[in-house]
Amino acid sequence: MTAAPSGPAFSVHDIPFSAHGSWFGVSPVLAEKARAEDLHLVSHQNGMHAVLRFVPLEAVTGERAETAVEATPSRLSWTGSDGRIDLAYETPDTVRLRGEGLSLRVTAAAKNLTPFSGTYFYRDPVDGTHVFTSYETGRRYRITVLSGTVADVSGAQALGSGDRGLTVTDDADGQWEIAIEELDSARRPYKSSSMFGEVTEAAQRSFAEFADTVAPWRSSGTPAAELAAYVVWSATVQPAGLVTRPAVLMSKHWMDKVWSWDHCFNALALAPGSPGLAWDQFSLPFDHQDDSGALPDSVTHSEVLYNFVKPPIHGWTLGHLRRRLPEPLGRTELAHAYDRLARWTDFWLTARRASGAALPHYQHGNDSGWDNATTFDPERLIITADLAAFLILQLRELADLAAELDRPDDARRWTRTADTTQAALFDQLWTGERFVARGVHSDDRWTSSSLLDLMPVVLGEHLPESVSSVLAAHIEAHLTPYGLATELPTSPHYRSDGYWRGPIWAPVTVLIEDGLRRAGHQGLADEISARFRALCETYGFAENFDALTGTGLRDRAYTWTASSYLLLAEAHELRRAETARAVGG
Repeated sequence: MTAAPSGPAFSVHDIPFSAHGSWFGVSPVLAEKARAEDLHLVSHQNGMHAVLRFVPLEAVTGERAETAVEATPSRLSWTGSDGRIDLAYETPDTVRLRGEGLSLRVTAAAKNLTPFSGTYFYRDPVDGTHVFTSYETGRRYRITVLSGTVADVSGAQALGSGDRGLTVTDDADGQWEIAIEELDSARRPYKSSSMFGEVTEAAQRSFAEFADTVAPWRSSGTPAAELAAYVVWSATVQPAGLVTRPAVLMSKHWMDKVWSWDHCFNALALAPGSPGLAWDQFSLPFDHQDDSGALPDSVTHSEVLYNFVKPPIHGWTLGHLRRRLPEPLGRTELAHAYDRLARWTDFWLTARRASGAALPHYQHGNDSGWDNATTFDPERLIITADLAAFLILQLRELADLAAELDRPDDARRWTRTADTTQAALFDQLWTGERFVARGVHSDDRWTSSSLLDLMPVVLGEHLPESVSSVLAAHIEAHLTPYGLATELPTSPHYRSDGYWRGPIWAPVTVLIEDGLRRAGHQGLADEISARFRALCETYGFAENFDALTGTGLRDRAYTWTASSYLLLAEAHELRRAETARAVGG
């Protein structure tokens, strides 16, 4: 099906306005629990930096105009009683703005603290354009006036603190239009090749094609699918700096990185319709794999961090990814993926297994992805069942890959290691009623009320039925009307906005739903999927959600949440279609 002409409407307070490939977006400058009403051009190169501030003005008085802000994938609009301003992306590094009845003040977003930092502003004597050059991003932002009049230029060539910027207002025709480009040192003068309406139409076509590609199954039963597609589409950046491939950032709010497990869910959602982009998402952290085989904690434009890692869910991911890709991986690509996954697995078997230990350990909650889960309260260096379960799945995926690549000795070795690891998991951490965690140094054992302790359900068909049934019963106790609470709501440690101590998270939902389904617990898996889909359809695509109210928390434009919705919604639609065919047949 095709998208609606304008696409889904959304609030820029929740989801930044941006375009596929761009390194900047337009949004308020958001802290975790604060909002600013002014909109800014926010860059994600060299960190996150608000570069320019946009303030609509009354054309007659020059006072700030009261406006309503509306956004769709192709256009951002300020609408006031006397006129409107529209903004659209012409290319990933160029936006066009057009106004009628309202003027626009464009200024540096923040005051410079010293002559050597912040944003410098000047008029270029070569072409007459106005240029902001940003110390923080290392880029320039050139304003070319296509129609209208420039007024109230201030702070040109100024150093130190003080406002700097310009106002653009109507000409005799009652309209004005400008282009803003993000560039490096210099560029040929901007020349408009399209009318503003053609720019917005092209942007809408680009998004509609993406939505049709990644969610062709969408229907009235999946009402958030287009907005989920927009969140992923608009958070994608083109290769630059340390980002070696087109990359889906977690957000173009403040969580503007690729973390080494978040990327897996974006890859899976993209796989059927956009296999090249999906493979780029899976591969990006592996491009920065270090000599020990470890993946980085995170990657962004100008920074790769290795002080923590993330859990080895990549075997689970690769198995699903290969089944979802429309064409099989070629032998060369398969061998390359195998070698990288083998090195990542060896890291856990060597650098993260103490001498004589059968099971690997985490060094901190951050390594698990569940940074402050209550499982880590007694100690930080711990052996946990979720880690062993993920590693077992990774070992079994390596065995399958080795067999496909005609490496029978490797296949037997990986299978043997998987079997011994799984035996150790049950021997050392299973009590008959639940899994425990164990201190690496103390050898103490404990349980918690964290959903993390139940994550071995991801083993699915590899679990004895007696074990998966016990896990399913414990998991059901975490199920609120909105989804799976990461800490039992009855726990004294439960916090409504406690990060991994209560809120609902997308990746956990997908992993558990999949494990339950593969273990034969279809009814519970269906219920978890339905509640999470309803949560996103009501409250959007936040980083996490209050488990008792459903309210979106923290960053409210998180791509792994959007991708998780797309995965679950697609699977639901396919099951529904299969049921309809069975009934009809």
